[in-house]
Amino acid sequence: MSAVPLIFTSGWASGINSYAVVLLLGLLGRYAHSAGVPAALERTDVLAVAAVLFIGQFVIGKIPYVDSVWDAVHTFIRPVMGAAIGALMAGQAHSLPQALAAAIGGGTALATHLAKTGVRVGVNTSPEPVSNVIASLAEDLTVSGVVVFALLHPLPAAIIAAVLLVLGIALVIMLAKRIRRAWRRRRQRRAQRRTTGPAAAAA
Repeated sequence: MSAVPLIFTSGWASGINSYAVVLLLGLLGRYAHSAGVPAALERTDVLAVAAVLFIGQFVIGKIPYVDSVWDAVHTFIRPVMGAAIGALMAGQAHSLPQALAAAIGGGTALATHLAKTGVRVGVNTSPEPVSNVIASLAEDLTVSGVVVFALLHPLPAAIIAAVLLVLGIALVIMLAKRIRRAWRRRRQRRAQRRTTGPAAAAA
């Protein structure tokens, strides 16, 4: 079977949590002997680094606004990791040129990352922190479930990933007005503080 569905799904998942993808694939390849997992991901040092970074993202993803800073930093990292995983899978399966696989993995990761980042910015406009925790846990559970499912049923998992990507983009579009209103209110509050500050000092 072609490796395209698995590469696409891993790219989609990498755009949300690339460290979880590396950790899950590596563990399943090493201990469950799952087919299609590159041997490089099963190395102990790779698993250790992925585990530490996954824990970091797990914690940071629950903190309002800090999660958006983390996402901004990973705008370059997640697509690169998605491309690297795709290239490794192409080499493992001997079914696709590595350059094409890297483009699929990296491009899908970038699209998913942008959708995720937009959604989380929208969630951050909520005044309570519970929504951040729920959104982050939903991301973690969805990525884990889809990645595991992809190793067993690559094509159905790729279809699910594609649907979730489309839904994510649609959600960003729906949240766009809410995000713009939140930024306008923030700019207005800053302008008011700058105006009232000198007036209060003069009084």
